[in-house]
Formats: sequence, C-alpha cells, structure tokens
Amino acid sequence: MDMNQLETIEKQIAELDRDSYIRLRDWFIEFDHSVWDKKIEADSTTGKLDFLINAALTEYHQGKAKDL
Repeated sequence: MDMNQLETIEKQIAELDRDSYIRLRDWFIEFDHSVWDKKIEADSTTGKLDFLINAALTEYHQGKAKDL
C-alpha cells in the first residue's frame, strides 16, 4: 500500500459518522486479535515458543512456581 492509499483511508475514517466509526473500530480490533492469534498459533506449531515452556517447567521443577 502506498502513502496515497493510506492517506485516503485515513481521510475516509476521519469522515465517518460516530456509529460507522464504532463499527469499524470494533471490526478492526477483532481483526487485529485474529491476526495475533494466528501468529501465536503458527509460532507455537513451529516450536518458536518452546523456550517459554521450557523456562516455565524449569522453574516449576526448581520449586519456584507459585499458586495463583
């Protein structure tokens, strides 16, 4: 996307009525969460997050875990 397209979108958003803006905002939040969830799932599947699991298990086995 070039700057002209982005500026056009920004201008259109700024001109939205309140209800349309709220609907767009809510849609974008859900969209953003979905993108994030897919990224986390992909990273988990490929093992990129294994270091977090290993660190947590190490602390657990060392007795450093706390009840929530």
